[in-house]
Amino acid sequence: MALLTLSSPHSKGSNRTANMMRWVILMCIPGLIAQTWFFGWGNVHNVVWCSIVALACEASVLFLRKKPIAFYLNDYSALVTAILLGIALPPLAPWWLSLIATAFAILFAKHLYGGMGYNPFNPAMVGYALVLVSFPVAMTTNWASPGPLLELGLPSLSATVASIWEIAPLADAYSGATPLDLYKHEIAQQTAEVVRANPIYGDFVSLGWEWVNLAFLGGGIVLLLLKIIPWQTPFAVLAGLTLPALVLGWDYDQFTPLSIHLLSGATMLGAFFIATDPVSSSTTKLGRLVYGFGIGVLTYVIRVYGSYPDAFAFAVLLMNFAAPFIDIYTQPRTYGYAGAKRGAKAKENS
Repeated sequence: MALLTLSSPHSKGSNRTANMMRWVILMCIPGLIAQTWFFGWGNVHNVVWCSIVALACEASVLFLRKKPIAFYLNDYSALVTAILLGIALPPLAPWWLSLIATAFAILFAKHLYGGMGYNPFNPAMVGYALVLVSFPVAMTTNWASPGPLLELGLPSLSATVASIWEIAPLADAYSGATPLDLYKHEIAQQTAEVVRANPIYGDFVSLGWEWVNLAFLGGGIVLLLLKIIPWQTPFAVLAGLTLPALVLGWDYDQFTPLSIHLLSGATMLGAFFIATDPVSSSTTKLGRLVYGFGIGVLTYVIRVYGSYPDAFAFAVLLMNFAAPFIDIYTQPRTYGYAGAKRGAKAKENS
């Protein structure tokens, strides 16, 4: 008599891809609200525009590959890539910059390798790195100044959209250097006390930027509590950034303070939402610690000694290269098998 045989597993977990991606999108909202409050409507426009481009590119490739479009769009992976890019790109970046970054992320960094689950590199960071290297002026001169520093207040939504679409440019006063960029270049000629007297640093760490990072930190903690992302990666990223900042960068008259490293730029967004990409990051528990620590150290090294003030994209991509190698050497012991005996124990049994 023929028996019906079914392979395990027989049950499904609750963390399906679409559910995880929805939670990531939801937890990005507090940070996006903080960005809008302090820096205007630019990032909201970028998120909407990047989402349109990403979904159009995704649908086009799926159509050409004869794949079910609705099925794959419903996993929200393309939307997450678009939202991360819209948040990470400068608020006043021209429309074509966001278009190039998003299209390249979806078409080349994702689907060139086979689509969701096959990309070896984080698609959002590939798109970001491409435009950063190709259009450095547009990527460094379109950061919005915090609203409290502007006499006329933040530009309206219509004025922001007109500037992004190059219809009517905004005044130069609406844009300025980021706290990381300013400190890195000013500290070479000034003392820390003089540099920190700049109003962009406010009364805490860096005006507006600290609240944006704290908002992403809060969203990341929720993802940790829901077990959407593993704790090892963001913990190791922050540890890898903190340790060299304390050991090598203790003299604030020469190096950027740890507080600015942690609460300026894309630190919390990168640690909790970018480095934790389940496809391109390490998959073992020990490997995630090594992978995240490497991202933190590389971010510090490039920020301090390199040409880019916020180096998260390059740090993530470099560790994406190393992730498969890390996984090979951090495999856990197979259940039911004893660990290999090394050192003195191995000699005793020989």
